[in-house]
Amino acid sequence: MLVTCQQMQEIEQQAFVRGIQASDLMEIAGCGIAQEIAKLFPQPGTLILYLGGGNNAGDALVAARELQKLGWQLLARLSVAPEVMKTLPRLHLDHLSDMPRLTAPPVRFEKHPVLAIDGLLGIGTRGELRPAMRAMTAELNALRLKHHAVTVAMDLPSGLNADTGIPCEDCVVADVTITIGYAKQGLVADRATAHVGRLALVCLPNLEERKDSVPRSMLTPELMRDWLPRRAFDFHKGQAGRVGILAGSPGFLGAAEMACRGALRAGAGLVTLIVKEDTYSLLATRLPPEVMVKVVKDYREVLSMRFDALAIGPGLGFDHEVEIMSVIREASPSAVIDADAITMAAKEPAVLKAGLRLLTPHPGEMARLRPDLSHLERTEQVESAAEYFKPHTILFKGARTVIASMHEETFYNTTGHPGMATGGMGDVLTGVCAALIGQGIPVHQAGAIGAWVCGRAAEMAAQRQAQISILPTDVIDHLGRAFLDLQSGA
Repeated sequence: MLVTCQQMQEIEQQAFVRGIQASDLMEIAGCGIAQEIAKLFPQPGTLILYLGGGNNAGDALVAARELQKLGWQLLARLSVAPEVMKTLPRLHLDHLSDMPRLTAPPVRFEKHPVLAIDGLLGIGTRGELRPAMRAMTAELNALRLKHHAVTVAMDLPSGLNADTGIPCEDCVVADVTITIGYAKQGLVADRATAHVGRLALVCLPNLEERKDSVPRSMLTPELMRDWLPRRAFDFHKGQAGRVGILAGSPGFLGAAEMACRGALRAGAGLVTLIVKEDTYSLLATRLPPEVMVKVVKDYREVLSMRFDALAIGPGLGFDHEVEIMSVIREASPSAVIDADAITMAAKEPAVLKAGLRLLTPHPGEMARLRPDLSHLERTEQVESAAEYFKPHTILFKGARTVIASMHEETFYNTTGHPGMATGGMGDVLTGVCAALIGQGIPVHQAGAIGAWVCGRAAEMAAQRQAQISILPTDVIDHLGRAFLDLQSGA
């Protein structure tokens, strides 16, 4: 669930009244933060702690203690004198007495990667940053730009209003924000995205949920793990889903290939690519051997074929629009509608009648589907579109992908990175989602899992090469590890 700062403070106070100790919560939070950092950055490097006087500095110090055990080199940059810090963070600082304390920003680093931890301000801060604090946040941002340090914010980036998502001047620009307990609603606001970066959630035990909270949540492995079906030992390919993919046309062959490969890696039992004669000879030799290729004279032949899920649109082109529109309108299996198929459906929204559909628009396609919503925040756009196109699900792609359906909780994807800003990522997602739907996972949940595992696979690929070098095929290659991560919650 998403909460306001006041709600979070009230939840914590209620926990303290029930006898839960603040020191115990800090220990759990800090250890959870360390686990998230180790998962995203498995190679130990240099950790620079930017510390304020409040309790999220304590969270950062507990995390640093745990990461030091894994080989991370620690440095501290204090914004206040130690004696001014609250009791708990001061105690944890004393326990790390051998940690060098810097009086100026570092100029050289011997151990990489370099992580700058923003433990300056927490949710209790309001208004503009004071000059001394602004100097610290500006220094932190400069470290990110000049030395390519990765900034990790504790609970929220310092200088960001956690209720509205409005950043102050010199607000910290985080690459990762690890929020504690529950996600604060300002973290998923559009204007906050560039400051928040990749979102992670560390849950705290014994915190009560608010019944007055908005039905919106961050996607986490803990939330999604039970959605993945367990396979019986005598399970066979017919039970794993028959997926039909309508994709590819001359000049856009890669889209079909990536959708097929995504479907295979997401566990589809049988994947069939439906093509016209003019693309068969071009595609048949480049597809994985596990993919069957079916030539049709008319795409409407699909309506008489047996499939558990369809994927329609990647690289399809518009030469056979009438046929494709008929398939979108009349196909009984649930289907993922993407790319060119979305553009077609936008011309005649009434075509979205049969079955259940997962529409996966990027911002340009959303503007074509619902041009009247373009002035709204992304969350409002996707929820309004879901109401308009009910009972279908809308997966609104972007730096903070949002998944919405009528009468369902809205989900925010938390995985991925800017290296995914390259053509073909959506084709992989389409294949993955179709495979999940074909295995019997409800459309809303399939969209959520698909977005999360594709983003996580991209993160895993970036642990071995630069983000800017990541390709959709790299994401496909790491999907198996991403699903393993989802199942284990490692």
